[in-house]
Amino acid sequence: MGERLDYVKLAPRRVLDAGSASAASIALLSRRYPAAEFIAIDFAASRLRGAGRGPSLRARLRSLLPGAPRLPLRICADFARAPLASNSVDLVWANLALAYAHDPAATLREWQRVLAPGGLLMFSTYGPDTLKELRVAFAGADTYKHVHDFTDLHDLGDLLVASGYADPVLDMEFLTLTYADAAALIRELRASGQTNARDDRGRGLMSPRRWARMVAAYDALRVEGRIPATMEIVYGHAWKPQPRRAIQDRAVVRFDPKRRAAPPRA
Repeated sequence: MGERLDYVKLAPRRVLDAGSASAASIALLSRRYPAAEFIAIDFAASRLRGAGRGPSLRARLRSLLPGAPRLPLRICADFARAPLASNSVDLVWANLALAYAHDPAATLREWQRVLAPGGLLMFSTYGPDTLKELRVAFAGADTYKHVHDFTDLHDLGDLLVASGYADPVLDMEFLTLTYADAAALIRELRASGQTNARDDRGRGLMSPRRWARMVAAYDALRVEGRIPATMEIVYGHAWKPQPRRAIQDRAVVRFDPKRRAAPPRA
């Protein structure tokens, strides 16, 4: 995503990092836009960097030095209900945040609201083929849903247009990771904060028998001794259009193709 900023002309005064987590994106963006003010927003307070303790005294003093980037404002809030004024940010940066939004359409509308005219939304999210092997393996173990459903690239394009964005551009890529076994994959998913939060998920503990069925189904997908895990990553960006200005003193000329022009006078 950072490399894609090379192809857009943008000098944002205020940047919203949606789904900020550890604020790694802010570190990247502050090097590109050192004069910008940054706002970090996440609906999980524990994922905001420094949650509960705030920046250290050394960090606060360092931010006062000439030319030093300012510390980001950290906000714990729902993506779809950001406590920000309309037209108040110039860049919304959302690295995988949309995949965690309860209502992607409402979230896109909210980001469009807080963007200033001419502002840019740049995002990445998971596509529907993400963890497709894990989905198939669990389907052989029980009837519960263990993997979230993710929005298709084409549907995301429709949502952007319906939300009032202009010139949306989307593309995607597949990344295939491999693991020694299903337990190693599950451990990495949990360590990175990926959990099953579906409303229709199973509420009880998984029995050893069901786990064994899932592992056996996943083992059948091994390639060169390792199990694959597909990640479909969708990238997109779109602009908030500039308001149309009224054109004063317009002369309206109507053309009627059915009306023949009068013959020239002799």
